[in-house]
Parts: sequence; structure tokens; C-alpha cells
Amino acid sequence: MCGVVGIAGKSPVNQLLFDALTMLQHRGQDAAGIVTCKEGRLFLRKDNGLVRDVFHTRHMRALQGNYGIGHVRYPTAGSSSSAEAQPFYVNSPYGITLAHNGNLTNADDIRQDLFETDLRHMNTDSDSEVLLNVFAHELQKLRTLHPTPEDIFYAVHRVHQRCKGAYGVLAMITGQGIVGFRDPNGIRPLIYGSRELDNGQKEYIIASESVAITALGFKVERDIEPGEAIYIDESGNLFSKQCATNPQYFPCIFEYVYFARPDAIIDGISVYKARLKMGEKLAHRILKEWGESHDIDVVIPIPDTSRTSALELANVLGVKFREGFMKNRYIGRTFIMPGQQQREKSVRQKLNPVELEFKGKNVLLVDDSIVRGTTCNEIIQMARDSGAKKVFFASAAPMVKYPNVYGIDMPAKTELIASDRNVEEIRALIGADRLIFQDLEELKDAIRVTKVPQVTDFDCSVFDGQYITGDIDTAYLNNLEQSRSDKAKKKDSYIDVNIDAASVDLTGITEA
Repeated sequence: MCGVVGIAGKSPVNQLLFDALTMLQHRGQDAAGIVTCKEGRLFLRKDNGLVRDVFHTRHMRALQGNYGIGHVRYPTAGSSSSAEAQPFYVNSPYGITLAHNGNLTNADDIRQDLFETDLRHMNTDSDSEVLLNVFAHELQKLRTLHPTPEDIFYAVHRVHQRCKGAYGVLAMITGQGIVGFRDPNGIRPLIYGSRELDNGQKEYIIASESVAITALGFKVERDIEPGEAIYIDESGNLFSKQCATNPQYFPCIFEYVYFARPDAIIDGISVYKARLKMGEKLAHRILKEWGESHDIDVVIPIPDTSRTSALELANVLGVKFREGFMKNRYIGRTFIMPGQQQREKSVRQKLNPVELEFKGKNVLLVDDSIVRGTTCNEIIQMARDSGAKKVFFASAAPMVKYPNVYGIDMPAKTELIASDRNVEEIRALIGADRLIFQDLEELKDAIRVTKVPQVTDFDCSVFDGQYITGDIDTAYLNNLEQSRSDKAKKKDSYIDVNIDAASVDLTGITEA
């Protein structure tokens, strides 16, 4: 999972891009990058680390220009090397930089085709570089010095034809403008906004979440539709076109469950309201399965994502809601961390219990989801160590049974605690006195909004194993498991990549 932002301004955009990436930091804590353009010259800064650590004053001063794109990364395809931080660059045609959120499921096939047929060389294992080269090749085939909006939309159309998977993409074409486009199933989000200056001119922003738009003083215009492309030229003119032949809405349901900020609005749906509804649905499920005499004294969320659902759950059940864990905000998300020992250590460092909220009470802990179960086990034990009489556990999401192939670095299937276990077996494994999961159809109902009729279904592949792109088979999942397992990640962590930025084709780019 990653975050992208692009700004077409009338004054320097370096600070705006920095601020937007900070607002999207929750979508990627592994690496960050910004590229800007001034008078046909590109200025790039990218590296591993948080936004605040990658960009210092000297870097910001060097990022000149009124146009630019930025990216924050969780590695889902390729390695975690700084050489694979985005945006990526290719010098032909025009000089194109690209930032990408998602994952191409046919990246290996395209990579081979790009080399054998299109004669394009890949310098990394990243599927984002593959996507960039497909877009660049399709533009180059048109052989025009100044591409029109229709030329650019045709290239996006060809990307849709050649690429499968999920993608929210921002590309900057040197001397031409910025284009943003979304996969034909709308799996990954992409939204655009604008603001009018005192002189009547307009500036535009495209981002993964609405929070990056509103926080910078822009007005949200609308979500980019599945398969649609938005193009803003260097003069500030905006063009849009549907570039897919059969677009449909299947937004990733895990955006609403876990990844997006609660104040975000995605495809017209408030993430906050959706999570309130999740809590309400889960409370009614508890009353149905555990009865009115559920024996719960207090509801405690596991910070931060589950807080909204837990609050509404407590309201419906009529029991106390308490903050029982204090969170250290400088520890990353643990389900992506390789190695069980590292995850267990991180949980203990990330959460500290408030003992008086646990002592002598029957506690219901609420989390957004259960992936490996490692953190659940640690948290339940922390609650018992703090004096809890009984510890119940509720998941605001259904059982995660299948790996994600569309841009979330969930573990291999064999490492998912629910892949081959029932509720009782999971309960015993994590050490809870009771365990309950959200129902999938009730989760969908919690997110659906009647005034957003176009969103009738979601990508729920992590819960039901239905991969909507239709190209995922057992062989693909087996290969994915080999690359995503703890064993593979542990092996990769000992490999010294030793790729210096100078070895990457940065012709025409100034390193900030």
C-alpha cells in the first residue's frame, strides 16, 4: 500500500507536496520521494524513511518548480531498497516520472514483453517501473513532439489493455503536464481537487485520499472514476476521459476497514461513518451470538484504527468504553514486519496498558482485523497481566483467509491465522475467552451508502478469495507465498543490494 500526490500549481509546490505526503504517511512508512519540474528540468529527492527524515531544508530548496508528484511507500512488489523508492523516471519520450499505488498482477509477463518486443530495459524488480515503461512506450509509438490530451488518453487506454491488477497512478510528463489514472475496477483510490487563486487562476491536486486535498486548502472535486484519466497541462487546463472499455466499481474493502484515515472520503463514502456502522453491526452480532447476558464490563479498542468501531459497539451494547492502551506512534504497522519475534517486540513497544482499566474486569478488546494473530496473542496476554478477569476479542472485519494481490503486503496464506482454522481454533490459539468476527455481508452493508449507488460491491479477496481481475490461480499464489513469507523476507534482509542512485538512469534529473 502506498500514497501518491500530484500538484499542478502557479507557484513553487515543494512545500505543498511535502505537507501532502505527511498527510498520507499512514499509507507508507518505508520510503518517500518527490520530483518537481521547472523549465523542462526535473529535480528529484527520494530515499528510505519517513517524510520528515527524507526531506531536509537543503532538499526542499532544491525541489524547484510549479509542477510535481510525490510518493510514500510500503514495499509490496520488488525489494525495500532505496533504489526502488518512487517516483521512477524514464528519459524517453519527453522524460516521464511516475508514482504508483497498487500492484500489477501480470508484471512478470509484461516485463518480459517490454524487453523482447518493446526493447525496454528494467532496472529494478518493481512493478511500478513496469507500468511506467508501458505508459512511456505507448506514448513513444505516437511519435509526436507535443502530445495532445487525446494522445495521452490513448496511452492510458493501452495501459489498461496491457496491465492487470490495481493501480492509482500519477505521472509527470516533462514540459507537458501531469496525468492521473485509476485501474478499471477502481480497486485503489484516486481523488482530485482544485482551488482558485485571487487572480482567478486555478491550481489542481490529485491524491490517494481526500485528507491530503482538504488539509492543503483545496476543495475536493470528485473521485477519479475507475478507468478514467485526468490530465492537467502546463497552462493549467484540465481534461478528463474514460479510457477503459468496461469500467466498474470494486474498491478495496480493506481501505475502509484499516488503511484509510477515518476522516477520508473514498468514492463518496465516509470512512468514519463506515467504521461506526461496522461497530454497530458487530454489536448486534454479539447480542445475537452471545446473548443479552454477554458478561462484558468494558470495551477497549486496540489503537488506532479500531477506535471508531469500538466506540459505537460500546454504545449499542450499553457498556463502558475506555482507552486501555496508550500507543507509541513511532512504531510502524506490525502485520507487515517480517519475523514473529520482531512483531512481538514491536507490539510490546507500541502499546502500553493502563492497568486500572483492566483489573478485575471482563474486557472486550476490539481490533480492526486479525491477520497473523501474533499481535492479538500479545495484546491479550498484556490484558491478563494487567489483571483482567476475562478477555474477549472482537474483529471489526471477517476472517482474513487469503493473501492480498492488489497492493497490500499481507503475508503468505500459510501465515494467515484464519487460512485453515475455524473460530474456536483461532480463539484457543490467541488465548481469548471468547472470539467473534464480523460477517462479510454485514461489513459490506456497513460501507454501502444509498446516495452512492455506483458502489454496490467491493474487492473482498482477502476474505472470500474472489480475485476480481480473473487472472489469479494457484501457481500465482504459490509464487507470491515464496516471496512474502517470513522466511523469504528474513533472507532478503541479509542481502546487501548496493545499488547507488548513480547506477539508475537519471539523465536530465537533478538530485535534490
